[in-house]
Amino acid sequence: MILRCTRKLLTVIGPKLVAEPAPAPDAEDWYANLLWFDRRKCLLMSHSATLFTIFEPNVSAPELRATDHLVTRLIGRELLSEGLPLDAFSDLEPENVVLARTADRSVLGCMNDMAFLCEIAIAESGGLRYTDLAALNQSLRRNINSAHGYRPPIELAFERLGAR
Repeated sequence: MILRCTRKLLTVIGPKLVAEPAPAPDAEDWYANLLWFDRRKCLLMSHSATLFTIFEPNVSAPELRATDHLVTRLIGRELLSEGLPLDAFSDLEPENVVLARTADRSVLGCMNDMAFLCEIAIAESGGLRYTDLAALNQSLRRNINSAHGYRPPIELAFERLGAR
């Protein structure tokens, strides 16, 4: 599994862990960005082909440095919450996670939109600690994206399972 990290996230993780040379971009890549809400570090991840998105608040720098375990745990948790099998996207073994730099600006643009949706939801809830995170994650996966034919990520994820 390739996890493509933004520069902000790599600053915390440490650029020494990035694969060099970078693997070629693939539809199965995951993208990750570091966001800040209420002075707390938050992780936003999206699957490249479907834009299946995961928002995780209150992540610490040590957790981010143990990226392989963190991302596989989060992806597994959110797949199960949606009734999807753990192998819906790729192998979720921590030892198979490879860090790389971002490669697709359209995915990053969609993630910026998702970050804005998170910001609105958090503000409307009265702050991060009052936000229903399960509902926020579900709403991110039901938001339509022009980059993928105006179809919600959850629909694309289930469609992929049917194609197997």
